Amino acid sequence: MQSQKEQILRDVVTYALLIISIVCLAGSAAVSFTSCSPKTVNEDAMTGYSGYTSKSTSAEPSMSAAKPCPAPKSEQRYAYYCRVPDYNTEEYAPIREGGFKSPLYDPLSTFSIDVDTASYSNVRRFLSYGNMPPVDAVRIEEMINYFHYDYPQPKGQDPFSITMEMSQCPWNRDNMLVHVGLQGRCLDYKDVKPSNLVFLLDVSGSMNSENKLPLVKRSMEMLVKELGAGDRVSIVTYAGSAGLVLPSTSARNKRKIITALDRLEAGGSTAGGEGIELAYRVAWENLIPEGNNRVILCTDGDFNVGVSSTPELVRMIEEKRRAGIYLTICGFGMGNYKDEKMEAISNAGNGNFYYIDSRREAHKVFVQDMRANMFTLAKDVKIQVEFNPGRVSQYRLVGYENRLLAAEDFNNDLKDAGEIGPGHSVTALYEIVPAGLGMGAQRVDPLKYQESEPVPELRNSNEILTIKFRYKNPEENRSRLITRVLDESSMEFGDTSDDFRFSAAVAGWGMLLRNSSYADRLTWGQIQSMAEESVGPDEMGYRAEFIKLVKTCRELNS
Repeated sequence: MQSQKEQILRDVVTYALLIISIVCLAGSAAVSFTSCSPKTVNEDAMTGYSGYTSKSTSAEPSMSAAKPCPAPKSEQRYAYYCRVPDYNTEEYAPIREGGFKSPLYDPLSTFSIDVDTASYSNVRRFLSYGNMPPVDAVRIEEMINYFHYDYPQPKGQDPFSITMEMSQCPWNRDNMLVHVGLQGRCLDYKDVKPSNLVFLLDVSGSMNSENKLPLVKRSMEMLVKELGAGDRVSIVTYAGSAGLVLPSTSARNKRKIITALDRLEAGGSTAGGEGIELAYRVAWENLIPEGNNRVILCTDGDFNVGVSSTPELVRMIEEKRRAGIYLTICGFGMGNYKDEKMEAISNAGNGNFYYIDSRREAHKVFVQDMRANMFTLAKDVKIQVEFNPGRVSQYRLVGYENRLLAAEDFNNDLKDAGEIGPGHSVTALYEIVPAGLGMGAQRVDPLKYQESEPVPELRNSNEILTIKFRYKNPEENRSRLITRVLDESSMEFGDTSDDFRFSAAVAGWGMLLRNSSYADRLTWGQIQSMAEESVGPDEMGYRAEFIKLVKTCRELNS
């Protein structure tokens, strides 16, 4: 009898252990398939990822245990405990840093303006997880142009003002640094044209995490709340196939639009090309003549069904832009983020490109800077700088490597270039070697069939450079020209504007992140000091946040 009782007890214990094992395995699987579990801590969580894949560099997949997403303590509302993905398919196009050129042999520097900011917020995402970003994720011009600068509003008929300063180069005191600022005119709210917006939203399975589709929905909700009575919204989604979720609807009916957003769920493959086709067709069918017609694409960039390769998508977008419909691309998420693909599409489509890593960034893009980001003041904006070889022996443009144009493209009105919104500013920096300091390793042999000396009457001129801007009004196809000259009137670095010194700090930071050969005299401490001394008015705290990121880099590299 005692033996039977012992056997029954052993059987009960065995079954109990079996049930516990099954429950534990189920819980483990749930963790593997759930990126974030909600916790009542902070809503503005920034998420990051330690692995990446570049066309030029790759890293092994990494896996981190679940941990709280870092977030500003000032906004304690709601956060997520995020598990870093155990896969590594992020892609970045390789960037080849531009070197010094001689004005005698390459007198013209020509490039398309860039108001994209995706690189800065993406780099911030890596640092928020205590990881240095891959070098190919760093586009210096996008980090410089993330910040607002105190340039004067334009006067007269031109929609732009031009600001130039020159001083010692902080990373090489033998050289000079030229700062060029372009400021777009701010529009009166009464002058804003009605918008026909098509939200093109990726709802494929790869968007099934809290920093993807849920953040997309909240971001679009922010934008909807900013729209006026004359604006209209359509919603197109794509997963295995594309579909029209919401026909063109007046922004007066905000609740209907937000309800349609709330119902979206993620699942399936990613037919991005089909989604783009449908979104542009919907935009065209609801076109507002002389209005703001725009497709807003929100995705992690992981297209894998139908037209999906970068060249195919670029050709498709180039064809679509002829309809006068603009494109805004917003990247989301980590682990399989396709930066290369989205940047290429944006550059091809009369568009701009942002990376949304938090609700705070969504508020910046869709609320604070909404009119600059969602409207177009001028299109095909190009810059061409000619240097005086009598005053400059070498020059190099800092950043803009994938925005360079051929010299003849500047006067070619058929050549596409960047767009700028009302109130947007664009900043570019040139490092120059003053004449008389030699050409060093950059020197080339004298030309055999043509002269290579400065024009005699300009040899002793005080002109350092001549800068030219071409732009088109949104409804025009013929460009207009603005020309300015920078005379030799440099000042001590400490006497320059806060904008000059802060932009130099951001540029230097980007150079260190990229392991630039031109930053061998620069340290993280110098960048931090430069930024701290040039914060200036910082109402939204973005420059203060930059200083924290520099401190993070300093700690990671100590």
